[in-house]
Amino acid sequence: MPFTSILAFTSLLWTLPAVSILLSRLFKGAFRRPALTPRDSEKRSQTVSIVIPSLNEVNRITPCLEGANQQGEVVGEILVVDSNSRDGTRELVESVRLSGTNRYPVPFTRLHLLTDPPLPSDWVGRPWALHHGFLQSSPEREWVLGLDADTQPQPGLVASLLDIAEKENYDLISLSPQFILQYPGEWWLQPALLMTLLYRFHPSGSDADSPERVMANGQCFFCRRSVLMAVGGYDSAKASFCDDVTLARYIAARGYKVGFLDGRQVLKVRMYEGAKETWREWGRSLDLKDASSRGQIWGDIWLLSGMQALPLPLLVYLMSAWSIGDRSLSIAIAIALNGFLVLLRGLMLIAIAPSYADTGKTPSSWMFWLSPFADPLAVFRIFLSSMGQPKQWRGRMYAPRKTP
Repeated sequence: MPFTSILAFTSLLWTLPAVSILLSRLFKGAFRRPALTPRDSEKRSQTVSIVIPSLNEVNRITPCLEGANQQGEVVGEILVVDSNSRDGTRELVESVRLSGTNRYPVPFTRLHLLTDPPLPSDWVGRPWALHHGFLQSSPEREWVLGLDADTQPQPGLVASLLDIAEKENYDLISLSPQFILQYPGEWWLQPALLMTLLYRFHPSGSDADSPERVMANGQCFFCRRSVLMAVGGYDSAKASFCDDVTLARYIAARGYKVGFLDGRQVLKVRMYEGAKETWREWGRSLDLKDASSRGQIWGDIWLLSGMQALPLPLLVYLMSAWSIGDRSLSIAIAIALNGFLVLLRGLMLIAIAPSYADTGKTPSSWMFWLSPFADPLAVFRIFLSSMGQPKQWRGRMYAPRKTP
């Protein structure tokens, strides 16, 4: 049997079992909840505590502070928990707090700057800061909202979270945001990295089949205070570099209702500057190994390789072989299957376009439509990340840790 036929037959054995898994997940997207829309912020008074962890965020935190402060009376306090930043973050936050009356239409009277205690050896910095902010927040607030410093909350965000939580009895909600990209490299790479999540999990707005498949985004993490108290705050995720998913799955496993919803109309985020930083920083946590078993990690890599990384290269190769007369039934079936997967990938790209701000409007955004060519690289990044633990994260050094 010629090499190309063997390759085609092997690819079919590798790919076919994963197709049904992928299609079952994507099928749920047809019935998912619509994107959250801004709601009236005057519905309730001082119901929510916002906690913002920060470490050297001077260049990104201002839109987050402004957005948090524009959420209306539903927010009772805004706690910035700084981990001894060295870049002027603390001074900036304090400046905003003190001069808010003169510089902003809504005074920053609810804004408080805290410093978390020294980081314990068995904690990761982000959950430690969030845990400290939770402990220092007012017990009178029914909900706790964790926001990353690089987010840009839009007016009506908190009210929309409270509205859907009360209507559908959620105990925890996190949101997928609208991403703000700038440089050509990140427009090309970032959508491919994001797509690895869409292949592995149900679309935002649809419910996971089990706690082990729950997805979450710590950039916007809205949880009942009573639930956080019941699970010991962020302690269950203290050693996790994907603490958002770890904590969400821990909460879901205890019978609480957890939702991952589409928040592109109420939350924006500017995560990283350029492709290099996107590859280095976001790629470290996308494997979600701290929240997953080894079997789940390798199962995801198998699915990603067959569904995302290989279809386009295989299609090009097999069609080239077919054009020069190397034809067999296995090659024909493999061409049809991989052609279908490439078409599906294109449709998925169209589906996520609204999750990116100014797609088609900025000079570099055309690279978004070339992101399928970055798929093999994105899946390789997930593989690399799954092979080891981060040694450095947001300016902190960490000792090697055991994976679950």
